[in-house]
Amino acid sequence: MDSQSELWRVRLDKLDLFRSKGVEPYADHYARTHMAQDIIENFGELEGQGVKVAGRIMSKRDQGKVIFVHIQDFSGRIQIYIRRDDVGSERFDLISTLDVGDFVGVDGSVFRTKRGEISVHARQVDILSKAMRPLPEKFHGLTNVEMRYRQRYVDLIVNPDVRSVFVTRSKIIRAMREFLENKGFLEVETPTLHTVAGGAAARPFITHHNTLDMDLYLRIALELYLKRLIVGGFEKVYEIGRNFRNEGISIKHNPEFTMMELYQAYANFRDIMELTENMIAYIVEKVHGTLDISYQGEVLHFATPWSRLQMLDGILEYSGVDFRNITDDEEARSAARAQGIHIGEDATRGQIINEFFEEFVEPKLIQPTFVIGHPVEISPLAKRNAQNPAYTDRFEAFAYGRELGNAFSELNDPIDQRKRFEAQMAEREKGDDEAHMMDEDFLRALEYGLPPTGGLGIGIDRLVMLLTDSASIRDVILFPTMRPRDDQASE
Repeated sequence: MDSQSELWRVRLDKLDLFRSKGVEPYADHYARTHMAQDIIENFGELEGQGVKVAGRIMSKRDQGKVIFVHIQDFSGRIQIYIRRDDVGSERFDLISTLDVGDFVGVDGSVFRTKRGEISVHARQVDILSKAMRPLPEKFHGLTNVEMRYRQRYVDLIVNPDVRSVFVTRSKIIRAMREFLENKGFLEVETPTLHTVAGGAAARPFITHHNTLDMDLYLRIALELYLKRLIVGGFEKVYEIGRNFRNEGISIKHNPEFTMMELYQAYANFRDIMELTENMIAYIVEKVHGTLDISYQGEVLHFATPWSRLQMLDGILEYSGVDFRNITDDEEARSAARAQGIHIGEDATRGQIINEFFEEFVEPKLIQPTFVIGHPVEISPLAKRNAQNPAYTDRFEAFAYGRELGNAFSELNDPIDQRKRFEAQMAEREKGDDEAHMMDEDFLRALEYGLPPTGGLGIGIDRLVMLLTDSASIRDVILFPTMRPRDDQASE
């Protein structure tokens, strides 16, 4: 019998022991009165008072007639002092068989031990749930990174810092909602299953609806349905929801991720730029109490206003290539080849400008920065710039070399939008499966009239990474996508 099987048998025997004594090891309720941290913080008021606490056993020391255990609830840990004479010999013998990982409820009084540790002196200890698997002894650290992501439930048990990341994530989203609702935005929900994959350049996941006998796409963006709502008369809307993109996995990418998108009627991208920097500054200060935070050893300053950078200016500064003097596609392709940038044979000047930006400029944008002046070829849903129609009224927000948000003055000309979709369809026919599909219903909505509108999308996961000093997106998603392992069931 292997060690895992032996541990399982021993714990099964303990279940039988409890039940033979008339004790059910899987309770359905416990009337807790206090959390661990409440007792520690309010010891002066609670000393000598009766309390009922509950949590998971994280350590246990058996000293004959006395057992010390530490239990952990969501707020923290507290020591429990259990004496044979107080709980009775039969119950004490049962308690002595408990393992680290088991859940217990404790009825007792608050006191401080001779060593000065605030504790609960137990009068009654109830088993609430028997753990059949032992907690790993050396779980923390880099040696089991994959295990931490695959078995997040264990990671959360033994690594309090991990739990704090997700508490902060909740605070970030709550602060975002507060800011937007104070600005008059209405939170809405739109479909996750789409008949047309649109709103972003991305490869979708495809599923099939049996009753309707039709393929559907998991949404890759929230955008197009939210803009339909602006057509319908809503003037300020936002949604926080999951998107799904059938793409690669990296420290910055997970196939399912959380986005916030908002749309405001009668606003342009400059209005949205101001809203964006104010919103993120609000969130940063709400969560950290300061506008200066450290990320991966770099101090980031979120005080407004943020820097504004023209895309072509950034390319000139960091690559030495001036695309204002490059006017056609072939000349742009030659410039790319000279810089060693891999491009397709039919790449356009606008697409190459974006390649230069991603290669040379993005990694340099450490402090919060808005990049403006995007070519129309890479912005199929953005309004053209009135002074230079080859570019769009769009910005991307960057910090620490990573995109945080993307925003447009939304394209509300249905004729121009149709031409953009047709150009995207031509790219699909050439083999670009991330190019935008034709969306006739969205075009129909635009034909009813979309007022001037500003829109914004912010990647929640990347924002959480920044505000929790997390190096990987997997550190801020509770259950990141992982490749299955053949031996996972036996771990």
